[in-house]
Amino acid sequence: MNIAIIGLGLIGGSVCKAIKKYTNYKCFGLDTNPAVISNALADKSIDKNISPDNLCDLNEMDIVIICLYPKQIIEFATENIKKFKKNSVVIDAGGIKTEICEKLYPVFLDSGVDFIGAHPMAGREFSGYDYSTAELFANASFIVTPYPETLDKNPGKIKIIEDLTKKIGFGKFVVTNPHDHDRIIAYTSQLAHIVSNAYVKSPTIENKTGFSAGSFLDLTRVAKLNEEMWSSLMLANRDFLVYELRNIIENLTEYLQSLENNDKNYLYNLLKDGRIIKEKSEGK
Repeated sequence: MNIAIIGLGLIGGSVCKAIKKYTNYKCFGLDTNPAVISNALADKSIDKNISPDNLCDLNEMDIVIICLYPKQIIEFATENIKKFKKNSVVIDAGGIKTEICEKLYPVFLDSGVDFIGAHPMAGREFSGYDYSTAELFANASFIVTPYPETLDKNPGKIKIIEDLTKKIGFGKFVVTNPHDHDRIIAYTSQLAHIVSNAYVKSPTIENKTGFSAGSFLDLTRVAKLNEEMWSSLMLANRDFLVYELRNIIENLTEYLQSLENNDKNYLYNLLKDGRIIKEKSEGK
């Protein structure tokens, strides 16, 4: 099987490395940065590079995985729709799905190529190929948001992607729709990044040395983010994210009021409710 990875950043580079480490598939890479391609060839993460100036190799790919920002995903797929191999599968790795899938559905309709929206739920607080690793996806979730037509007419294509994800380390394969993906991801991922990023803006952070432990590290890890990527993702999913932000602001206001009013019973119950909700959610 021939697999092309478009964009060798943290996710794309890790996909390449995992494919080469855990499968016998041929892996091809495309990146506009010549240094990244040189590194990927040197460490044998890819078998061959695809030149940005000559994309005819796409016609030989059984699977194409586009690991770019949402706008670039849409542009690349649209501009190269006629270059993809007939009966092949094109997936993306974008962190939002509604905008991408709605834009690409008419592009791929009747093209002879199946597009499957996807989101590998993995990452690090660092970005770029240099931080990619074959172990990035260990036990992570891989979410797909296929068109109903793909589920009905070509379920085998979904199985091809599921088999690949299992081989490269993913522990869970989730099938959903773009709307539900974006609604839930606003809470589980995007809100967490905003909260972490806002939390570190306290001036007290300058005096943390010797006073921080696991809880501080857990809460601040994702504050070190790629602002270009995350601002794009958040704005593309702003309606769901605004809802989650308003909700957490309301909850935080209750904690603030309990402290301002020196109301131990109120604070006790707020903390108790949060603990119970967390305990009920564990394992789900």
